[in-house]
Amino acid sequence: MFVCARPDGDIRTTRASGEGLYARDTRHLSELRLTVGGSAPVLLSSSMQSGHHAVINATNPRLRCGGIEVPQETLNVRRTVLIADRLYYRLRVRSFHAEPVATSIELLLSADFADVFEVRGMDRHTRGRVLAPARHGGGVRFAYEGEDGERRETLVEFEPAVTRIEIDGGRARVGWDVQLAPGKAVSLLVTVDPGDEDQCPEAANMGQAAARLEQAHGDWVAACARITTDNELFDRFIDASVRDLHALMMPAPGGTLPAAGIPWYVAPFGRDSLLASSESLMINPEVARGTLLALAALQAQSDEAWRDAEPGKILHELRVGELARTGHIPHTPYYGTVDATPLFLMIAGGYYRWTLDIETLASLRAALEAALGWIDEWGDRDGDGFIEYDRRSPAGLQNQGWKDSHDSVVHSDGSLAQGPIALVEAQGYVYEAKVRIADVYDAFGEPDRASQLRAEAATLRASFNEAFWDPDEDFFAMALDGRKRQVRSVSSNPAHCLYCGIVDDDKAARVADRLMAPDMFSGWGIRTLASSSRAYNPMSYHNGSVWPHDNAIAAAGLKRYGFHAATARIASGLFEVAATARDFRLPELFCGFHRDESPAIVSYPVACIPQAWAAAAPFMLVQAMMGVSAHAPSNTMTVDRPMLPDWLESLELRDVRIGRSRVSLSFRRSGPSATGFSLLEQDGDVRVTMSA
Repeated sequence: MFVCARPDGDIRTTRASGEGLYARDTRHLSELRLTVGGSAPVLLSSSMQSGHHAVINATNPRLRCGGIEVPQETLNVRRTVLIADRLYYRLRVRSFHAEPVATSIELLLSADFADVFEVRGMDRHTRGRVLAPARHGGGVRFAYEGEDGERRETLVEFEPAVTRIEIDGGRARVGWDVQLAPGKAVSLLVTVDPGDEDQCPEAANMGQAAARLEQAHGDWVAACARITTDNELFDRFIDASVRDLHALMMPAPGGTLPAAGIPWYVAPFGRDSLLASSESLMINPEVARGTLLALAALQAQSDEAWRDAEPGKILHELRVGELARTGHIPHTPYYGTVDATPLFLMIAGGYYRWTLDIETLASLRAALEAALGWIDEWGDRDGDGFIEYDRRSPAGLQNQGWKDSHDSVVHSDGSLAQGPIALVEAQGYVYEAKVRIADVYDAFGEPDRASQLRAEAATLRASFNEAFWDPDEDFFAMALDGRKRQVRSVSSNPAHCLYCGIVDDDKAARVADRLMAPDMFSGWGIRTLASSSRAYNPMSYHNGSVWPHDNAIAAAGLKRYGFHAATARIASGLFEVAATARDFRLPELFCGFHRDESPAIVSYPVACIPQAWAAAAPFMLVQAMMGVSAHAPSNTMTVDRPMLPDWLESLELRDVRIGRSRVSLSFRRSGPSATGFSLLEQDGDVRVTMSA
């Protein structure tokens, strides 16, 4: 359950705006508009107190109430919004007028019960029946009878009792007539229950709900490693990321995992949940553990074209709303992703390297075997050694990498690549998956299987560097199309290959230079597609925009190959984006206009905020800048040539978990390109070493 509202606390839906209160992929409240004295309040400030709690302060415009002139900025209108077992909406109006003020407070409410895919813009020829709002005790009940046979309800209750309730078509207008004495306030409480028994097991008052959330968030923060610096803005950036990642954690069959993002992707997402888990391994490896368990429970067991499912495949997306339940969409779950399966193995191996938790990996053994089987049998359909995708479901995704827009895999002449398509980064994921999971098979007592996996990875690396390298561009192709032609558009995709270590050393410098060239690096971050490309559009979703998670992975990859200054440059750009952003949140993406064209980023209009892999990106950036890696099987933590940017003098990492040990480190800049580190605390016998 989540709420998406305007900065002033109102919900005023427009097509594809995403505003509303949602539960189980259904919008249970599509309108909530406040007026005081017949006019909308004037926003003063709006701030997040936590991932579940916001406070909005506003004032009145010029009003005339009962013959009394009420100048603007006389009434303080304070809204507290809390999302917990239901939506709590507390309203306090305080008067600073010298005389008593008689006025009215009104709310306009409606519920369209739209499936989230409808809200995103999907056309629908038929719908169920939206029932007229009805009085229910002292409140209002909205209801909808869906095509799936399910009745969905929203119950809105008020405290104290409202003065009036007016039903007008599909809307309900409720109001209180209030008397405001000088310096005094009235407080009202609105609760909105989406009628989901799974999420609302018992009623709680707002104070109890807030206390539970505060306790849960305190437990979450205590379980995370801590990052503190001498830069207050950067610390707020990190705190916002810790907060948002916690807010996005959601239950799923088998475990708890990060939902991809609000408002469009509050659902288990294979790729997104896995990459956010990977970014968070240093901070909280339990995110990865829950994600692995949840995705294993939903792993495909059969071959089903409608859902692009094959045995062993990890899901793309699970939905439980009306359109999924009636078969309009294949998301029950949908498996149209080429990269979630190797990422599942890659993150499983990464989780083991950080935690040494062989018990969890043993419980996942069947899922690991099935995923490896999918890569070799289903992923590589033509036996050329590379995994590729080709949509089988008529309702599925045409492109099935992380850039899954219909036009995201495009040749340099502007024509769309035809499948089956072998993406460059997907091969990197397979390589790193086999390298990492080999450690797990060593721990299983299967050294021959581990050696086989490492040999397969080495063979893939050799063939990859030959097949995907474009000597004309001195860069890796974005993909191979169905005719095995290189897709020669210059893109950010090969940066993921640096992160995975599949790039030959003699090519790494050329890849790094190309990624940081002016047509790729906007000044804020690396674009998804070079501005010199024919298909470049800085306002597109994947053809020239800038994605924070993509840049965090690129920064980590550049660090892996020794390009420390490039890593710091990317981190600096993203920090500057966050420092000017609302609540210090990185958006899912932003437009790719060059920094010289605008003093601030140009926002992408329907980006998710918060979004899981954007929220977790700062953790990977810190890990990359400090060069921290773990190998719990050898009881070792390595620090590889740390480099603090010029806007940080010092940074501390506390309570970082490696195997059964915990470590705290201090980093301090000692010159323009020199950073030293020291061991602050150690609990356990892990060895902390400096890479040569």
